[in-house]
Amino acid sequence: MTSYRLSGAVMTHPKRLAAAEQLAGAAPPGALRVVMDPDPGGRPSALRTALAAWSAIEEDATHHLVVQDDMLLSDSFFERAGAAVAAMPHAALALFALWDSRNGAAVRFGALAGARWVSAVNEYFPCVAIVLPRDAAAGFVDYGRARLDAWPDDILMYRFMRDNGIPGYVSVPSLAEHEDQGSISGNAFRGPRRSVCFLPGDRPADEDVRLSGLRVAPFFKNGVAQCAVRVEEPGPERWLHLECESFLEGSGIRGERLDSAMLGLTEVTDREAVRGTWLTAFALGFVHRRDGRGEAPDPARDPVLAEALATIGPGGISHRSSEERIAEVRDELAAVAEAGLTAGLAAGERRPARRPAAASPAGPVTAPAVAAGTVTARTVTARTAAVSTVAVGLAGGSSPLGEHIARGLADKGFTVTPAGPGTEGPPRGLDALVDLRPLHRAGGRAPAEIALRILDRATGAVRTTHTLYPGDLYGPGCPRDSVIGALVWDALRYQPLKVTEPPEAGPRPLYPLHTADLTDALAHALVSPPAERAVLLPVDEPLPVRAVAELVREAVRPVPLEGVPAARRRSAGPGPVPRAPRLPGWKPVRELRQGLHGFAQWLAYEGIRHAPV
Repeated sequence: MTSYRLSGAVMTHPKRLAAAEQLAGAAPPGALRVVMDPDPGGRPSALRTALAAWSAIEEDATHHLVVQDDMLLSDSFFERAGAAVAAMPHAALALFALWDSRNGAAVRFGALAGARWVSAVNEYFPCVAIVLPRDAAAGFVDYGRARLDAWPDDILMYRFMRDNGIPGYVSVPSLAEHEDQGSISGNAFRGPRRSVCFLPGDRPADEDVRLSGLRVAPFFKNGVAQCAVRVEEPGPERWLHLECESFLEGSGIRGERLDSAMLGLTEVTDREAVRGTWLTAFALGFVHRRDGRGEAPDPARDPVLAEALATIGPGGISHRSSEERIAEVRDELAAVAEAGLTAGLAAGERRPARRPAAASPAGPVTAPAVAAGTVTARTVTARTAAVSTVAVGLAGGSSPLGEHIARGLADKGFTVTPAGPGTEGPPRGLDALVDLRPLHRAGGRAPAEIALRILDRATGAVRTTHTLYPGDLYGPGCPRDSVIGALVWDALRYQPLKVTEPPEAGPRPLYPLHTADLTDALAHALVSPPAERAVLLPVDEPLPVRAVAELVREAVRPVPLEGVPAARRRSAGPGPVPRAPRLPGWKPVRELRQGLHGFAQWLAYEGIRHAPV
């Protein structure tokens, strides 16, 4: 039988040396050694210190543990970590996941399934308490040294693992908790950063019980209930970034408002917290039951599940709430989460297996209809019934943006069929054709636009043609080389945000429009085509680039602003925005700061695939 030996290091900075020494001193003798930032006077860098910690693996160790200095370890930390190494010797093991993260969602599914470990999903790989096999530790040191100024250590770890085929698992429950002693690397602006599920007295059990193959990860982050959804097609793994309501709508659960019974469950006045908590827990229960993962335990009798549910609400509001406020509402939001889970489990019982992926080349995509008696997140409207009869062709839909639009329209009940240059003759059988290809020609002197053609289904003849001007698109699926994309991309990588000085010499003011709002606008125009031949989708007054940059600093990372002369601008800037009337009866609803945060997530976990690291 192969034997394994685990060495360990606490990574720290001179400002927190006392905390690191205390953590190492509380561990079993020789289990942890303190490793200092090799350049404490330089720019704060968790990656620089992490590489030193990974280099400190002992000569006879088969695996190495790295823990940050502000972590609290569970009573069974080393016992469980050792057992997990023996059970999964070739895997990377994350011993902590944040309460508002996608991997936190994976942990909640693990708690529902009675698993002790769950496969990591597409996100950064948590590095505050992590174990790597010896070869992987050495490989990451080389990988990271070549990219010291590129990305945070956890995003680089995710990319390194994926590029090298290293499986990653996250513990259920977490074996460590974040003590929030302040952030040297600049993460304090995120608010309290706690574990999805930390039970300090959790005892070792069967570490072989693992859950893998997750396709949906519902999480409540930055005030928005969201879902990462894996594209179920051959080829490299890809995930879409959706809102929970959109995902549920595409699963046949539609409507206009939260169920009134849910609103009576709590006296919490924060409607955003209640809504996000309930939707996330509902989606969690719905997917668990729909995908046939067995009976869910009773939270009243299962402390792991109870704690995992209790952190949904606090995690979702942690970006704007103090520890004291979170403590005040925690129990009430836990009750909301348990009620949402129960409703989702009931809804999942009446649903078939997973729906097909949107915009599959194999054929059209439709969303299932609403079944009678389904517990709904919103009430069904007459407009929903009208949508289900509309067949839409989508040209230019093979891009990441096109995938999100195709999925969004399908989730709203449209039948979406790929269309392109290879289509012969008039597009019979379609009610409309949406052409995204002009978007790819935007920039410089060409405005961004989308062509919408309303068709005669029988003959394919064009009844009316409309041009939709989306302004400055941002959000999941959008590229990083736009003005907004470049600002978000730089903030993600700790780079200063470059703003042209003087402002009048820089790009024109921006008309931001989120991907999800674009999908909503298309859905509205497909059902109620405007009388106008051309419409402008953004409705708010344009924002100066500097104002958007300030919002990026709030939503993504508070990096410095740097004024640059017009001669040093990196691109020609966005194309013009033509004067046109607004789309009648519709307006965007996504708040810009929240949208920028979601855009950053997509760029970091999916958009990064389209650029060198």
